[in-house]
Amino acid sequence: MKYMIMLYASQRDYDAMAGNVPEGGTAWTPEDFAAMGAFMEAFNDDLVESGEFVDAQALAAPVHTRRFHTENGVPVVTDGPYPETAEVLAGYTVVECASFDRASEIAARLADCPGPADVRARAFADLRPLVDGRADLEP
Repeated sequence: MKYMIMLYASQRDYDAMAGNVPEGGTAWTPEDFAAMGAFMEAFNDDLVESGEFVDAQALAAPVHTRRFHTENGVPVVTDGPYPETAEVLAGYTVVECASFDRASEIAARLADCPGPADVRARAFADLRPLVDGRADLEP
């Protein structure tokens, strides 16, 4: 079964990674950023070695987001940025493994990702199974 691990951040987090100190926050140092990159590279390499890696991608900052929806039957497009504290999808990893429990073990390892303490305190990831077809969506 395939599972998606969704990583979340905010525009504030992206700003901090770029070295802009958000009010009440901490800017990432070059060492913080390098440590996170090394951690994620090792995380993905371990999954490749175990045969569980499918795909992983980081996403651009929320300021580069465009949202599409319908309002009163009319298509509406909204460009970012969104509120700097709004959590948005920042990246994802897709794994293929034997069970939801194994996928949970993999996702839990992300808690060890280095970064400034205030960023780590807000960090979270969601884990969801991917569906293979319509039958997986039926009750």
